[in-house]
Amino acid sequence: MTRSERLPTVGYVVSTWPRLSQTFVLREILAVERLGVPVRIFSAKDPDGEPSHGDVAHVRAGVTYLSLRRHWKPAVRANLRLVWAAPAPYARTLLSALRYRPWDVVRRFFQAGYLTDLLRREPVDHLHAHFATAPTLVAMFTHQLSGVPYTFTAHARDIYVDTQPELLRAEMERAEAVVTVSEYNRGYLSRQLVGTMAIGKVRCIPYGLDLRQFPFDPSRPPDAGPPVILSVARLIEKKGLGDVIAAADILRRRGHRFQVEIIGTGPLRPALEAQVRQLGLQDRVTFLGAQPQEAVRPAYRRATLVALPCVVSADGDRDGIPNVLLEAMASGVPVVSTSVVGIPEWIQSGRNGLLVDPRNPAMLADALDLLLADADLRDRLAQAARRTIEAHFAIERHAVELVTLFQRGGGAR
Repeated sequence: MTRSERLPTVGYVVSTWPRLSQTFVLREILAVERLGVPVRIFSAKDPDGEPSHGDVAHVRAGVTYLSLRRHWKPAVRANLRLVWAAPAPYARTLLSALRYRPWDVVRRFFQAGYLTDLLRREPVDHLHAHFATAPTLVAMFTHQLSGVPYTFTAHARDIYVDTQPELLRAEMERAEAVVTVSEYNRGYLSRQLVGTMAIGKVRCIPYGLDLRQFPFDPSRPPDAGPPVILSVARLIEKKGLGDVIAAADILRRRGHRFQVEIIGTGPLRPALEAQVRQLGLQDRVTFLGAQPQEAVRPAYRRATLVALPCVVSADGDRDGIPNVLLEAMASGVPVVSTSVVGIPEWIQSGRNGLLVDPRNPAMLADALDLLLADADLRDRLAQAARRTIEAHFAIERHAVELVTLFQRGGGAR
């Protein structure tokens, strides 16, 4: 971008602001703002009281909450004003929403009416949504009501499990562009479109990292305590944390000295804790709960390695490319993961990390064993991983690519 190019005002539509597990959204907004882009944030849900990252305080954008449960009165008034001002577009868009059965889709239509009314008074040039679920539905219906162009970033569960294929195609067809985080996802999404529309519509723009937050010290001395095997993830099936615990049992029986630390929360915590008790690993495995980035970054620095053996879950859920792996690689921590979905696009086993088969605790244990026993291998993988991140995942490049897309959308308007 050059200074002479006009920077659009961008409205970000997100599921919940702020959200502890969505550090990639926070980083992206901060990077876009550093480029001088005026940003406004529209959150489909109210915050749920979980802790937030300290960097949220650095976001300049104002936040508007669109949830109907707490803001139903202004939402009703906004929709009534819209019916009066633009009855034909309102009726057409409502009918298109009613084609899809779940009430949730119609609820997003009314949120879009609320947002459209807000934008009539304080316009934006472009909308960008994260996730093909509620945020993109709100952006799509707002586009139909107002003409404001939109793009969206599709991630993982939102495209493989949570969105009807017909609805996903509609979102993609009406969007100026679709962004996703891996070539695996890009191929899947492109196949949802037909003919020439699929050409160039879906862009792969991987997650970006602010490398200043992940200093790499290749000469760091080893900790005096036992080696730390770190996992950072939501406690859900696709993260494969049960395999981490099973591998820890194998390593203990082989006589290894280590500690497993698991940062994150989620519905599988009781089952995972029961697995730890059943195997008698209470002195080896610690659940640290959800943590903000200010606590996660030091955890990477004290870790010997990071293990995240992702799987495709029974309901089809899967990762695009886990942000945690990128953060660990940036921090100079060797990573062990699996050869599923988009992970092999950036981790070449034996070069900048180790990959094993999914749902194979014995193979995972062998990889962990290899790294625990070979400090030189850990160093080589860590340095190569850092080079990969520096070459491909700097947040500045990510933000410039996105803003270029936003400019095209704003120009189309």
